[in-house]
Amino acid sequence: MHQREFARRVAIAHGIEAASDLEAVVLLRRKGIDPFVRTSIREMVRNEIPAARPLDLPATVPPAQLPQKTPPAGANLPSTDVASEAERIRAIMAMQRDIVRRRQRNFLLLMVRLACFVVLPTIVAGLYYAKFATPLYATVSAFQVQKADGLSGASNLGSLFAGSAFATPKDDIAVQAYLQSRDAMKKLDETLGFKAHFSQPSIDPLQRLAANATDEEAYKLYKRNVKIAYDPTEGLIKMEVTAADPQVSEDFSKELIALAEAQVNHLTERVREDQMKGARASFEDAEMKMQAAQQKVLDLQQKQGILDPKVETQIIMTDVAELEKTIRVKQLELDQLNDNAKPNQARVDGVKGDLARLNAQLEGLRKQMTQGSDGQESMAQVGGELRFAEAELLTRQQMMAVALQQVETSRIEANRQVRYLSTSVAPVAEDMPAYPRVFEDTALAFMI
Repeated sequence: MHQREFARRVAIAHGIEAASDLEAVVLLRRKGIDPFVRTSIREMVRNEIPAARPLDLPATVPPAQLPQKTPPAGANLPSTDVASEAERIRAIMAMQRDIVRRRQRNFLLLMVRLACFVVLPTIVAGLYYAKFATPLYATVSAFQVQKADGLSGASNLGSLFAGSAFATPKDDIAVQAYLQSRDAMKKLDETLGFKAHFSQPSIDPLQRLAANATDEEAYKLYKRNVKIAYDPTEGLIKMEVTAADPQVSEDFSKELIALAEAQVNHLTERVREDQMKGARASFEDAEMKMQAAQQKVLDLQQKQGILDPKVETQIIMTDVAELEKTIRVKQLELDQLNDNAKPNQARVDGVKGDLARLNAQLEGLRKQMTQGSDGQESMAQVGGELRFAEAELLTRQQMMAVALQQVETSRIEANRQVRYLSTSVAPVAEDMPAYPRVFEDTALAFMI
């Protein structure tokens, strides 16, 4: 309200009649006068109001009505000077120019930093890849670890996944870990001279291996130049070997595949040996006992001089039957002679002698069958020992047959545990270098 009253007073001072305070403000602004700027009002009043009437202007607040406070001596009082519109504009323009200078300076420093840390390293990297880097040839190969198919009908479900990604994932991972190990690097160096190849003077210093390099330095270079990846979806082990010569790269790949195949054989060798060891020991024991039983039968046959107790017994029984028949005939003859009133004594004595001899022979044959004679064992004892030895021999033969069948079964099971390396993509030397890739490597250096 105070400002509106002040504007109406300014309008009266300019000879403008207004019905209200707002109308006074509008009319003053139409004439280009801002009633709220005190400096303009003062200049306007000073220029337009005559000097003879200085006291006609209404005062805002009479000086005698304001409370007066005496400031302490030496106090810094705020200045009563108010900056003009032009001064404010000049101050704003000065601040804007200062902001522009700061932005230009920051942009220039940013460009310098980009040139030092981005553009210059990118140019150096591009020159190195294009002019100085030794070209490397890559040999790509792919192989997989497969399991031997089962030979029995029960293995049909297992053979369904043979050679797939679900067959031998542990073996694939084991082979991948072995090819990335220091052991593989050392064997490759012993056979084909891995260190000597990358120590050649023709290789640029950044990729060259020192002549007296340690195994750790050679292993770091080995991991950079031998890249192995396992694809679980396809069950393939993919390998990329780089070298400064294409033929050397191919030789390195073939040697690593041979080492991987030897490692696969070593993985299942112990399992197969454990399966075959027990079966072989059982078969050897059964064979030894069968041979001992067979030797016992031979010893009994040689000791008694009898090839077959059954045949010998049958012969003796035939002799006994014939003797008994002859004795009955002689006994009938003797009875016939004794029935005569005056028998011929000579014939009677002859028939009695024949009966005595026949009975003696019959008694000897029977003793031979049951008791033996002249310190020899009887046929019954010899037959019993031979039958027992032959039964033991037959049992040992059956046990050896079972052990032999067990050995064959174990061999089949061991063959089912065999792993072998199947090469899907054979290593072939390239005629064009694969590295360095100038554009890709330079772009990577720029992004880094």
